[in-house]
This record gives sequence, C-alpha cells and structure tokens, in this order.
Amino acid sequence: MQNNTFSTLFVGQNLIKLSAVDSTNNFLKRMVSNSEPLPEGTVIMAENQFAGRGQVESNWLAEPGKNLTFSILLQPAFLHLAEQFRLNMAVSVAIQRALKPIIGEGLTIKWPNDIYFGAKKLGGILIENIVSGGRIKACIIGIGINVNQEVFEAGLESRAGSICQILHEHVNLISLLTQICSHIEVTYLKLRAGNYNTLGEEYLSFLYRLNVKAAYRQNGEIIEGKIIGVSDTGLLNMETEEGVMTYNFKEIEFINQPNK
Repeated sequence: MQNNTFSTLFVGQNLIKLSAVDSTNNFLKRMVSNSEPLPEGTVIMAENQFAGRGQVESNWLAEPGKNLTFSILLQPAFLHLAEQFRLNMAVSVAIQRALKPIIGEGLTIKWPNDIYFGAKKLGGILIENIVSGGRIKACIIGIGINVNQEVFEAGLESRAGSICQILHEHVNLISLLTQICSHIEVTYLKLRAGNYNTLGEEYLSFLYRLNVKAAYRQNGEIIEGKIIGVSDTGLLNMETEEGVMTYNFKEIEFINQPNK
C-alpha cells in the first residue's frame, strides 16, 4: 500500500504504481485470484502497459510515461448481473465530469464506453467482472486516457487524440488521476444508493451522436440511423428505415465522420 494525497474515502487510497506491466487489469485480476487482501478502491497504475486491451479483445496502445493507464477494484455486490451496465454508466459519467473542467465543451461518450472529443478517441474503459451466485463479487475497471501523447502511429492519427493536443500543454498525470478517482467514487456511491435514473440521464446527455442521423456498418452493409437511447442492460437503441432496432456490443460499427 502506498500513502497518497487522494481526497477520497476509498478509491485510490491504496495506490500501487508499476513501471511496466502487460495490462493493469490482468495484474489486478491476478492479485484478486491469489486471494490477496485488497481493499475496495485499490488502484493499479502503470507507466508502461505493453499489452493493454479494449473492448472485445481489441488492442489499446499508449506511449509509455505519457498517458494514464490504470485499473480500479470495486466490489458492487449490491448490483445484479443484469444491472452491470449501470456501473459502466457511472464510470463513464465520472470521467466526463473529471475531464470537462480541463477540456471544456466537445467531450462525449461513444457507446458503450469510449471517451471522445469531437470525432477523436481520447480514452476507453474495460470492465471485467468476477461473478458469484448471480452477483458481481468483484469488478476490475480498466481505464486508459491519452493525456500527454503528441504523436500517434500511422493510421491512428485521424481517429485518436490526446488532452495535450487539445490544450497544447502537458497535464500532470497524478493530479488528473486524483480527479478521476474522486469523481468515480462519487458516482459509484450514488449508484450504491440506488440513484440509477439520474445517472442514466446524465450518461445519455453525454452520448456521442445522440439524435443525430449518421452512417453505420451493420453485417457488412452501410445503414443510416439515429441513436435514440441506451437500454438498462446497455443495448443501443437506434431509429432506422426498418424501425427502431436494438444492437449489442460489436453488432454495429460507427463510421468515422471527422467533420461532424
């Protein structure tokens, strides 16, 4: 355990900093599986994450020492497995709240849990649950935020962005981590108190392309649709020529429209 100056009750009070790791989620899962006595709110932070993962096993690449790559241990036993997307909403909203005072307008949540500024991805969230008896025994929340990275590899520069590129100045990583952890604790406690509706409404208020007609790829075909909401279980509701359709993760692909 490392002492720190986090002004939180529990999220980030046990902060473990690593110089390099395959992924902070994997590291934290190994600690939990080894039955190590970890307090809720433990944060694993790595300078270099060389095998980071995004949703559905996609890769997450980050330049060492310039970005935030960390994982948080939570124990939301109060949530049924069918309610797990509410935690996703709470974490996504918390990151928006932490970043907005720094960046200003233009931040959105690209369903289900990517952090966008304009048409560029600033970060993402990967939540992995350890389940027991239909309840979430432990939850590992992996978060990656592009902070001080100024150049992205070929093929990514049109799709990925960083806070430094927006502000034209570097941001203190620990200070930003402190803010994010503080906001996650607030939304998590709100979730634990049963305030689902207001969190859901706030999540929708940040949703990328909400009520905007745009092009998508579905089963290899280009369709036009308008996102009208997200269900309690995290399914995307979209208005199309065929009527209102519902999509699960990876069933529909956003087509990037840089000028929109």
